[in-house]
Amino acid sequence: MDFLPIFTQLQQQPVLVVGGGPVALRKIQLLLAAGAKITVLAPSICAEVEALAGEQLNCLYQRFGQHEIAGYKLIIAATDKPAVNAEIYQAAQAANIWINAVDDPEHGNFIFPAIVDRSPIVVAISSGGNAPVLARRIREKVEQLLPQSISLMGQFAARCRDQVKAALPTIDQRRDFWERWFSGPAQQLIASGRQQATEQLFQQQLADFSPNQGEVYIVGAGPGDPELLTIKAMQYMQQADVIVHDGLVSDDILALARRDAERISVAKQAGFHSLPQDEINALLVKLAQAGQRVCRLKGGDPFIYGRGGEECEALAAADIRYYVVPGVTAAAGCAAYAGIPLTHRDYAQTVQLVTGHCRANGDEPDWASLAKARQTLVVYMGLINSTTLTEQLISHGRDANTPVAIVENGTRPEQRSVTGTLEQLPALINQHQLSSPALIIIGEVVALASNLQWFHTVAAKHSTTEAA
Repeated sequence: MDFLPIFTQLQQQPVLVVGGGPVALRKIQLLLAAGAKITVLAPSICAEVEALAGEQLNCLYQRFGQHEIAGYKLIIAATDKPAVNAEIYQAAQAANIWINAVDDPEHGNFIFPAIVDRSPIVVAISSGGNAPVLARRIREKVEQLLPQSISLMGQFAARCRDQVKAALPTIDQRRDFWERWFSGPAQQLIASGRQQATEQLFQQQLADFSPNQGEVYIVGAGPGDPELLTIKAMQYMQQADVIVHDGLVSDDILALARRDAERISVAKQAGFHSLPQDEINALLVKLAQAGQRVCRLKGGDPFIYGRGGEECEALAAADIRYYVVPGVTAAAGCAAYAGIPLTHRDYAQTVQLVTGHCRANGDEPDWASLAKARQTLVVYMGLINSTTLTEQLISHGRDANTPVAIVENGTRPEQRSVTGTLEQLPALINQHQLSSPALIIIGEVVALASNLQWFHTVAAKHSTTEAA
């Protein structure tokens, strides 16, 4: 990184601001909020700055060089003259004083980040001075994510910190307690002003705290694009001690998990399971019983062909607390990124989600129902059995010219969307060498893809649709 982000204590610390115009005013307001004692040095000082003069701010109507800089903790060069900034920078370096030159990073050694202030919680975003507009846009997104009640949560935690430290002797226990406290109903109670109820809940949870109480978060990671993760998914990924993840969960998504969390891959591929489902269930139980907080991170949605229900059954049988976080399922994500509306009043009023893989000796699909016209059929894990799928649908009445799409790596930069007709499906898969993860979409709505395609992919768009 080009700059190390740090937070410095400036209460009653002397800071020199060189310049007295609107740019200086913005920096002065930040420094006043941090409690600094400010000296403003400039031949002329604007009225807005002069109005702030008082115990915390002193105005000196002088040029730089006419005032001794020794003893200041920071210097802010808020002039629009590079030569003056260079003079200030050289003097500050000689005196071992940190300096910021506004909009002139060449003559400074620290920068002001974009700030989200929920004191005592403060978030700083920086582009190293290279893209301040981008940093501001990121700050706006963070502002939307953090409710004002976060400030009250931080203040409550500050008041209770010593009490928790006295009750729980180890760092791990205290961290575990605070993780559970912040992920519970406390924020809603504090935000609604219910101080007595908040205090009662806090005392109860502290008294009942068990350091070996593991739990599991069954989290949907979506179809691939990290920005499709939910806020709650991110929260649980950040507080888990262990991440148990599928192979379909991308490295970009895993990078958003808590950095020091252990990562265990239970990747599954067609025809090969690195860990059978029963053993995955047992692993989740074992980790939770050892007192770990486990994030079971699954591609798509846990309860749509994700076997999340089976894992919850195992956890419930072992009396382990668990939470379920829905994710954007592949049907919704891949179809949207391929420009295919799953329903459309002119083409399809119903949607069926089916899997190309079933349990051994399982019941046959209801082919007559699946073959109905004017509906959208979305097939998960259907590449291997595409020939059977095509033959059965056509033999049960589905038009051989029904539009189809195969979406490979949906929502990711390398997404490919190949379109054609139902009778061409197996040939399309072979011709374009499509592989998992891929989703098959069958129905009249696929014909809209050529006009509604909005997601620009790395690979060229393929279309092999032929005239009937």
